[in-house]
Amino acid sequence: MKRQSGPFMTIIFACVAALAALLPPGAAHAQNRPIRLVALGDSLTAGFGLPQGAAFPAALERALKARGHNVEIANAGVSGDTASGGLDRLDWSIPDGTDGVILELGANDMLRGLDPAIPRQAIETIVERLKARNIPVMLAGMAASRNLGQDYAQKFDSLYPDIAKKHGLVLYPFFLDGVAGDGSLNLQDGLHPTAKGIEIIVGRILPTVETFLATLPKR
Repeated sequence: MKRQSGPFMTIIFACVAALAALLPPGAAHAQNRPIRLVALGDSLTAGFGLPQGAAFPAALERALKARGHNVEIANAGVSGDTASGGLDRLDWSIPDGTDGVILELGANDMLRGLDPAIPRQAIETIVERLKARNIPVMLAGMAASRNLGQDYAQKFDSLYPDIAKKHGLVLYPFFLDGVAGDGSLNLQDGLHPTAKGIEIIVGRILPTVETFLATLPKR
């Protein structure tokens, strides 16, 4: 193919320079920067009893990258945390520059039999404070053990859809869907998923996370 030169190439270079001038400073870098998510939760997020690479945030990051998403997911899970505990550490758990948060809290409140009004208030406050920082939130729900009684279960289970509806959040109704109660997918304590259990959680939650990613502001 004949090499173009002279006035033609001069015009091309001028056009490229003009287009580059229209881009804001650092735009090219911003387009290549990964979407930075933080998974804020308890031991279910932290990966209790599992290698770090098998924990939910790491497994979800791999699954999203396999589907072409340029993401990084920080693990801000703390074993034993209640919703109030997550609220107490919110500011240092979610750094500036975070593009979105996957919020998974409340299981320990339920296991301790705390009044559902307590995690409701804490989770809603977390959402409100993140919204004030312009950080979108995806809410992962939990379900109460039925042995706590119908009234308790109704009050606890409803807090997640109520908060999601009020604040316009993407909601995944039950974080442990497909895993809870299956002995082969949980550690001996019957509460925490095995690595295989985490992979099932990731597979089920993945479409909802992709919906969440699609709602994030364009960078």
